[in-house]
Amino acid sequence: METIGFIGLGIMGAPMAGHLLDAGYPVVASDHRSKPPADLVAKGLKTVTGHNAVAKAADIIITMVPDTPQVADVLFGENGVAGGLSKGKLVIDMSSISPIATKDFAKKINELGCDYLDAPVSGGEVGAKAASLTIMVGGEEKAFDRARPVFEKMGKNITLVGPNGVGQTTKVANQIVVALTIEAVGEALVFASKAGADPAKVRQALMGGLAASRILEVHGERMIKRSFAPGFRIELHQKDLNLALEGAKALGVSLPNTSTTQQLFNSCAANGGAKEDHSALVRALERMAGHDVA
Repeated sequence: METIGFIGLGIMGAPMAGHLLDAGYPVVASDHRSKPPADLVAKGLKTVTGHNAVAKAADIIITMVPDTPQVADVLFGENGVAGGLSKGKLVIDMSSISPIATKDFAKKINELGCDYLDAPVSGGEVGAKAASLTIMVGGEEKAFDRARPVFEKMGKNITLVGPNGVGQTTKVANQIVVALTIEAVGEALVFASKAGADPAKVRQALMGGLAASRILEVHGERMIKRSFAPGFRIELHQKDLNLALEGAKALGVSLPNTSTTQQLFNSCAANGGAKEDHSALVRALERMAGHDVA
């Protein structure tokens, strides 16, 4: 089995790397900023110092970090991945970042004789822990075929959607749908609750009809139970919607509801909620209504 280098052992990266270890893959990580989680070390995770050392030790290098500047630094900064690559290796970025920057990153990695896939994911912490992530991939088919057995240990719905950059474009589209659906669920529950209905029973009833969705199931329950510990932080969804709105401006496309939902996220962040789960978007709606769902 090929050795996997994994950079970014956070809320989602840690369980993803854990699944690879459970499947028998040798996995190596860097102690660049902090010590890797003890449970992963107990499973056999090896550590080195520096992202370039990860690249030297691994056949496939996966990055899972918050934003475009972090990916750029991990790949091309001091002691970055690029400095440890040799021909024939594969770099997979599973972060959610700029599609435009992704194309530039892929070109630079390709010039070093290595393949590059952008493979952002959807499913949040729950999906990462359950190995049920949706993985949307941009890149060459031969690189995708090589990576597929690795992806299958972390996700279920795995699709090669096009060349480099298209995976990230697909993720931006996903984040538009997720954000607007969270907003719609929040509006519905605020409306029902203020009208005197039991929001938990309203949610239960809606789950049996056309309004049923994974967002209503998971995030509707979070809104009712006031469970806003982050699976996916508001500040990260703000970042993703910024990518959508910047891309829309460049393309001459109007995204009116995306823009409105971003303003609601901005309101949450301004009131101290940037690090709460994105289902806490409902708090902005509750403030305007003068009424909490629960």
